[in-house]
Amino acid sequence: MDLAFIPSPSTGVVHLGPIPLRGYAFCIIIGVFVGVWLGNKRWIQRGGRSGTVADIAVWAVPFGLVGGRLYHVITTYEPYFGKGGHPLNAFKVWEGGLGIWGAVALGAVGAWIGCRRRGIPLPAYMDALAPGLALGQAIGRWGNWFNQELYGRATDLPWALKISDDPSVGRIGGTYHPTFLYESLWCIGVALLVIWADKRFKLGHGRAFALYVASYCAGRAWIEYMRVDEAHHILGLRLNVWTALIGLVLSVLYIVISAKKVPGREEVVEPGAQDAVTDGAEAADGKDTKTAERAGEAGTKKPETTDSGKESVANGAAKLTKDAGSGSPSGGSRSGGSRSGKES
Repeated sequence: MDLAFIPSPSTGVVHLGPIPLRGYAFCIIIGVFVGVWLGNKRWIQRGGRSGTVADIAVWAVPFGLVGGRLYHVITTYEPYFGKGGHPLNAFKVWEGGLGIWGAVALGAVGAWIGCRRRGIPLPAYMDALAPGLALGQAIGRWGNWFNQELYGRATDLPWALKISDDPSVGRIGGTYHPTFLYESLWCIGVALLVIWADKRFKLGHGRAFALYVASYCAGRAWIEYMRVDEAHHILGLRLNVWTALIGLVLSVLYIVISAKKVPGREEVVEPGAQDAVTDGAEAADGKDTKTAERAGEAGTKKPETTDSGKESVANGAAKLTKDAGSGSPSGGSRSGGSRSGKES
């Protein structure tokens, strides 16, 4: 049996009773969670509050999904608005069709709204999120594997992707380049590159995000060139190849220009976050100092007698002195002078 290929899933949907779990949507959801998780860790390292990335993602993710779908529908409108197309199918996101260019562009608009509401600079937020975006894309690309889509030219390489025949969608069975896998691995490399460069050069003011865009576009250009699915062409190149080249040039220009205008990294990424940390640390130090002082006082302070105790002791001493002088039984003696004095 020939095992020199990557098999494709027999179905992209698993049913749990009446509930369908679609592999494409599942990969997108996992990618979003991983991206937000990594972005949150990087945001905290930059001095921000935990949870801020997720709060802003509530705006960015829906905008990104809408933007990704709009880009796909606009650039591949034939299945929806062309001859024999079905407009309602444009809403079936679970069947595939999200353009990363539209997702990033409109997602940035949503992030801008969320950042503006929190008083946070958008470039700093995007810098923290950049590696998470690349890692999320690496996971999300496996959704194309479930849908058996976006593969490359035919090949007999050992890592070729096995595609099943499906005349209803114009799919011809065979073994093809697994471009989804190429892009997934490339995105992992992009995430590692941005993390390394950010630590090495302390990128700020949106330059880490620009590096993510530039490095992703560089890989997407040659991966896109390998694909064989239908697409619009301009001057002999697929539309997405041109988009990748334009994104690469613009992001490199941004890195160069911004490094000259605003070198270094933002000192404050979230107003009030550092003050809260400092106040908490000072409160904890103050508490520890007071505890230590109390412990020291307890160890060196001599026992004290209360005022009431002092009065009792003084009264008792005076009474003993008086009784001793008068010869009362409380004085401890019975003298003859006491008897004669009483008789006279």
